[in-house]
Amino acid sequence: MPAVGGIPTGPGKEYPGNLTPYVLVTCVVAAMGGLIFGYDIGISGGVTSMDPFLRKFFPKVYRSKHDDTSTNQYCQYNSETLTMFTSSLYLAALLSSLVASTVTRKLGRKPSMLLGGLLFFAGALLNGFAQAVWMLIVGRILLGFGIGFANQSVPLYLSETAPYKYRGALNIGFQLSITVGILIANVLNYFFAKIDGGWGWRLSLGGAIVPAIILTAGSLFLPDTPNSLIERGNMEDAREKLKRIRGLENVDEEFDDLVMASELSKKVEHPWRNLLQRKYRPHVAVATLIPFFQQFTGINVIMFYAPVLFNTIGFGDDASLMSSVITGLVNVVATLVSIYGVDKWGRRFLFLEGGAQMLICQIIVAACIGAKFGIDGQPGELPKWYAIVVVLFICIYVAAFAWSWGPLGWLVPSEVFPLEIRSAAQSINVSVNMVFTFVVAQAFLNMLCHMKFGLFLFFAFFVVVMTIYIYYFLPETKNIPIEEMNQVWRSHWFWAKFMTEEFSNGNVEMHKGGQALKNV
Repeated sequence: MPAVGGIPTGPGKEYPGNLTPYVLVTCVVAAMGGLIFGYDIGISGGVTSMDPFLRKFFPKVYRSKHDDTSTNQYCQYNSETLTMFTSSLYLAALLSSLVASTVTRKLGRKPSMLLGGLLFFAGALLNGFAQAVWMLIVGRILLGFGIGFANQSVPLYLSETAPYKYRGALNIGFQLSITVGILIANVLNYFFAKIDGGWGWRLSLGGAIVPAIILTAGSLFLPDTPNSLIERGNMEDAREKLKRIRGLENVDEEFDDLVMASELSKKVEHPWRNLLQRKYRPHVAVATLIPFFQQFTGINVIMFYAPVLFNTIGFGDDASLMSSVITGLVNVVATLVSIYGVDKWGRRFLFLEGGAQMLICQIIVAACIGAKFGIDGQPGELPKWYAIVVVLFICIYVAAFAWSWGPLGWLVPSEVFPLEIRSAAQSINVSVNMVFTFVVAQAFLNMLCHMKFGLFLFFAFFVVVMTIYIYYFLPETKNIPIEEMNQVWRSHWFWAKFMTEEFSNGNVEMHKGGQALKNV
């Protein structure tokens, strides 16, 4: 039996290929799809802390914040309508990701990214010119449709395009662009909030058209992946694309394996129904548990509502927005650490280290808030050292997430699915992610009001559970070609028993001339 959660370290199949400037630029442009997701995560919390925005759309919250001094500090933002403004996007993304699976499989990864950019553009425009709450909600729903398509297609595109030795780093480019989007949004919120006349929130919301344009324009120039071209019968085009992205003339071995994988996938008539088969249980577990745990790390409490949260624990409006900028900057820098280390140290190491670090920080933050706010939420005058300690440990927590569960939550599911279920399984991954993002976003302010500082301990419990899951049940996937990934399941101490003989023979050895020799 291999080490817990691991695989044997012996050599697997290695395809030749280089990290060419062409594939690097291609992956960077594709990863820009994360900008739309990140910008929205960062912008929504900022505008909900701006008084002119609250006064126009959520007057009840505004009065609770300024006029009702008896309101428990934990509960001043508790409004179902306000949380619906934030969380409606993720419900829409959940629904669109199901449609995006079919578009991505039948038309290719590029059209899915293009449609995502156009829908996001329309939502940003509507939000920027909103005059009533219903316009905000409809705009958010359009933004959600765009994110559903982008999150479905971009991680797949990156995993299928990148050389396997660099797949982790290039795929995490998606998460890096998310963190850059969050940082940009936080910085813009800080400056737009200072605009005289109180209309800066319109620039914050309408500014989302910029990342939408980047994604839309980029998708028009990107080549489709060889996997997708083969899947749709464009063999010669696929071979030429594979030569170009690998920087080699002789790509016969990898090309023939891709063709064989595609032929096997075409025998699967109902990929959604086949996901229920026993042999796909390891993949379904990854597609559901990793996005579920990713949302229950509690990161969205910080990223969605960072200004609201900092304002709630005693920071002024300017200070809360600046604190969000600081956490956003930490987020970007820590993601660069993950890009550097994911293909060196492995996925499991980053998952486990990040989980331990997040757990410690959540306990300390809960203790700090509990000591000052207690149960009644009336802290009195807060000393400067207290603010520094809270921000410091929240930053350490954000750093841990940004080099572990943030990028790996998208990378690992996108690289372990066989081609025949890849689009359907990725759709489940996105859907689970979005449904629990919706749940957390919708419930957070109400949970903060009732659970108070205990909310951080609530999320800390899930961090313990998910770290145990990674230790025992997630195999290491670094340096494994994407079409050879089944070996990690066949070698795993637990999942091997689910891998049937038929499925285990899915990988094919090739003659140098490209003829199938035998199944292994």
